[in-house]
Amino acid sequence: MKQLLAVVKGLHKPAVYTSPRRCLSSCARSSGLLPGRDATLVVGSSREVLHRLDSQVEVRTGFITEEEEGAFLRELEPGLKKKRYEFDHWDDAIHGYRETERVRWGAVCEEVLTRVRSAAFAEGSPLLGPVHILDLDKTGYIKPHIDSVKFCGNTIAGLSLLSDSIMRLVKEDAASEWLDLLLPRHSLYILRNQARYNFTHEILKDEESVFKGQKVPRQRRISVICRNLPG
Repeated sequence: MKQLLAVVKGLHKPAVYTSPRRCLSSCARSSGLLPGRDATLVVGSSREVLHRLDSQVEVRTGFITEEEEGAFLRELEPGLKKKRYEFDHWDDAIHGYRETERVRWGAVCEEVLTRVRSAAFAEGSPLLGPVHILDLDKTGYIKPHIDSVKFCGNTIAGLSLLSDSIMRLVKEDAASEWLDLLLPRHSLYILRNQARYNFTHEILKDEESVFKGQKVPRQRRISVICRNLPG
């Protein structure tokens, strides 16, 4: 993973713009703070789009450890293994997936989720009770969509387990405006406000999973997603 990030950050394409702000999780961990956001993992169609969404899109690398990932897998795998991967979705948004919701967690996972809530949501913000678990097969992908405003508020936060992936955001009424987010395994992504309401988001197929010209292999991916309630 470190080698991948080193290669990705060293590449340059004139038509792609990267935010200049950078705060690496390694620095945060060494100082005892929560992992920081790494803006080099967000590229966009223009500097203006990056600036406009600067405070509304975050990728925090190294948000969980391998041991914490293992704790989630031990809790989730028994239930997921009872389900089959589905290749149809009720609103045609996901291909090759299993999903579930979970309310109760063991101590390790609950501590991680407390960190997620603290990092992503305003204090006192009412949260959607069940945590959404989405298990994508290696061949699975999430099509461009905007989460229903009936069920979800202005913030979405998700942990990435098992695989790196690329999330693409495209402005709903202007396809020329877009962002690509490199979501490393163990990272946390956060989408707020405009990024949540006015941009579609998707997880790219393995064959399309490229960031700044560098192939990012997609494996099976589990996301642990927290949302707040509509305001």
